[in-house]
Amino acid sequence: MALEDFNPPIGVPETLAPHLRRIVADNPSPMTYRGTNTYLLGAQKIAVIDPGPASDAHLQAILSACSKDQRITHIFVTHSHMDHSPLAKALSEATGAPILAFGPSSAGRSDAMLACVAAGMNSGGEGIDPTFAPDILLEDGTTYEAGDQRLTAWHTPGHMGNHMCFAWEDTLFCGDLVMGWASSLVSPPDGDLTDFMASCEKMHALKPRIMHSGHGAPITEPLARIEWLIGHRKGREAQILDQLTIAPSAARQIAEAIYADTPPALIPAATRNVFAHLIDLEGKQMVTRKDAPNEDAIFERSAPLPK
Repeated sequence: MALEDFNPPIGVPETLAPHLRRIVADNPSPMTYRGTNTYLLGAQKIAVIDPGPASDAHLQAILSACSKDQRITHIFVTHSHMDHSPLAKALSEATGAPILAFGPSSAGRSDAMLACVAAGMNSGGEGIDPTFAPDILLEDGTTYEAGDQRLTAWHTPGHMGNHMCFAWEDTLFCGDLVMGWASSLVSPPDGDLTDFMASCEKMHALKPRIMHSGHGAPITEPLARIEWLIGHRKGREAQILDQLTIAPSAARQIAEAIYADTPPALIPAATRNVFAHLIDLEGKQMVTRKDAPNEDAIFERSAPLPK
């Protein structure tokens, strides 16, 4: 499917498979594409996956999608960025359904990202939901009741520390870890590239038949898409190392060099992406950092280890 071919009606439930529907929220943007995908899973007892942004219209669309013999019994959240989790509280209050997630917005951060926070870095990119508080904390690899279906929760940090994917039979709800229309955002201190690469490998090992992401169309060749994402990141890594071979640099200098065709308004996001790579490379002892771990830090190639 070409990107422009994915143009679903906003706020209207569409059937994707037996017992599975999708409602797209009215929050399109360069970060969210057509809008956030909210999934309704179940026959009579319904589990909602990613209720979406704070929106009275989207709340009504979710509630109206349930017939008189259906009721929402569970609310699952892949991660607590502002386009995925804020509506969970209002939906829970309207239905009595508990909110299930890995943890609050600070949960799951790696030591490297905690160091970035300590150095004064603020949330970048999509922005976190600071008040998000699930009722039930999900454990990695555990299967839970989800309406009248069952979901296995997998902790998949990388896009965000508290990110989870949910497996339903051979289907995977992958949040923003993998998307078909764009490479996923990894923006410190929310996102950690080392974790992201490990989570991609973890999801590849599950061998899903199809993946439904937080934005965009279903991913019908999921293994190939995950392999592309891993290869894409390794290609970026090579470009960054090439730039550091020329001279020690900060993330923005590198971003401006390797994202030459990117609109100026998106360079800050590209800078965060480069910084994520630099922290990953530092962890692999391929680069060294001067100063505190933030976007202004200067990085240089490490000296080769003696043979």
